Amino acid sequence: MKPRKLTLVIAVTLMATLAIPVYTAAQDNQDHQRQHHHYKLIDMGTFGGPQSYFVYPDFTSEANVNNEGVAAGWADTPVPDPYPNFCFWDCYIDHAFQWKNGARTDLGVLPGGASSQPSWVSASGLISGWSQNGEIDPLVTGFPENRAVLWTDGHIRDLGVLPEGGYESLGFAVNSSGLVVGLATNTVPDQYSMFGFGYQARAFVWDEQDGMHDLGTLGGTDAQALLVNEHGQVTGYSYTSSAPSAACASQGLGLSLTTGTFFWNKESGMADIGGLGGTCTNVLGFNNRGQIVGLSFLTGDQIIHAFLWDRTTGLKDLGTLGGNYANAYAINDSGDVVGGSDLPNGQPDATLWRKGRITDLGGLPGGCGSFAFWINTSDQVVGNAFNDCTFQTTTGFLWEHGAPMADLNALLVPGSGFFVPAGNTINDRGEISATAVSAAQDEHAVLLIPCDDNHPGIEGCDYSLVDASTAAQSSVPRYLPNGTQRLPQSWRSNRYHVPGMARATIGTPSDGTDPRPLASTNGNGVTEDFLTADNPMASQSDTGEKCTRYGQPCGYRGPCCPGLSCQMSGGSTRLGYTCR
Repeated sequence: MKPRKLTLVIAVTLMATLAIPVYTAAQDNQDHQRQHHHYKLIDMGTFGGPQSYFVYPDFTSEANVNNEGVAAGWADTPVPDPYPNFCFWDCYIDHAFQWKNGARTDLGVLPGGASSQPSWVSASGLISGWSQNGEIDPLVTGFPENRAVLWTDGHIRDLGVLPEGGYESLGFAVNSSGLVVGLATNTVPDQYSMFGFGYQARAFVWDEQDGMHDLGTLGGTDAQALLVNEHGQVTGYSYTSSAPSAACASQGLGLSLTTGTFFWNKESGMADIGGLGGTCTNVLGFNNRGQIVGLSFLTGDQIIHAFLWDRTTGLKDLGTLGGNYANAYAINDSGDVVGGSDLPNGQPDATLWRKGRITDLGGLPGGCGSFAFWINTSDQVVGNAFNDCTFQTTTGFLWEHGAPMADLNALLVPGSGFFVPAGNTINDRGEISATAVSAAQDEHAVLLIPCDDNHPGIEGCDYSLVDASTAAQSSVPRYLPNGTQRLPQSWRSNRYHVPGMARATIGTPSDGTDPRPLASTNGNGVTEDFLTADNPMASQSDTGEKCTRYGQPCGYRGPCCPGLSCQMSGGSTRLGYTCR
């Protein structure tokens, strides 16, 4: 699961001399008559608790659902977390689940453990992640041990820890042959640990034959292996020295020192892919051609640009939409890249880099920019669009075939009872994973299944088409008080200090003037009262202000309710902050 991403906004005056690819706006080539399919929302449900989740793509590209429709997430039970000082996620016991052929299966936990969480589902259906094992880490008082695990056909396997010693491991990704990569701690004290709690974190690879082994570093003390492709190639990042990096620290990844991105394969080992002159380069996406995308600071650490790297051409600056920030988030096997970039005025827009051209994917009507999280082999793109220029609320979008951006909520078959603030991933069958908000203000993992020729006979599907003009604006109210979502990594500008990847409150008014609108006009021109009993989404704290409740993730979500403070819980380690 992927962590806490904060960003720092620095006003810049330095201009870089760059070779900028050709820039186009999405609307330049739009077919305005384009129609979209409806989508049937399938709720993954829970194990008796309030919420369920898919890993949100706020750290690296995450495969929540593969091309066979197998999905992996985790869900609350009704049982309180037995480690309240280190809540695994939201202070309930959580279990990993698999969704396959219309059925959800509890993947369970290691013997003695309480909670588990998946991180990746491979093309062959293998699932990586981690589980508590019921033991307490002897180096961290009260902290429950986590073990990297591999689920095969629903059976859990403990992948252990490094042979050199240590008590923690997390499995971040797995390929179809069962090669698992991740992070494991050793027993060497380290005040700048990427894992936290004061001990070195090391990148590992695990396979059936050799077990878990340390991949080394790029010269510093710590490293993490984040992604693995079908050829067994691995990427991640590593400290390169003991020199501090305010740039890397601003990303909120626990990276206090100068950090570089690595490429690893079994034949040649670990290699530094380089950077754009600054002290921080972070990988975010990887494909089966061994191409890496992410963000890198330019010389002086004042400007961030998206990059693409491969072994043939090395690292390439992908350029921006005219601003000083761009971030490449995902890449498909054709080499098409998506993410986001600032315009010259600082507005962030979802961006497609394809064959040397930059395309601005735009936003939704009445909004203020967007960000793309995933692209499939058909160049369908999903992400979130900002509802206003406070950048605190978002709506999920689908962009396909050059048509105007579509609001995912406008494509849903009516009656789902959920609002979709972002599209997380989209597989090659057009199936979209998301974490949606229910009328009760709970988050649920959901799948959006297209009502198309590849999905015939889906009960409840509407196989009629939606006009592009209708799809661009949903009639669903976008004000959902107390619901939450994550904004993408490093979403900042010199106009607004977003604590980047912020778990932002859904419910900020479109004009940004009043956090509790009494009414608003929806996309159909209908004025709706958002604080009446007729609206099940309406709620507020006793003080009238929205706040984060006990046990709910914070720091990204907004202020804790009165009497609570945002504290590191650490049970799920990489996003372990809850209100307590």
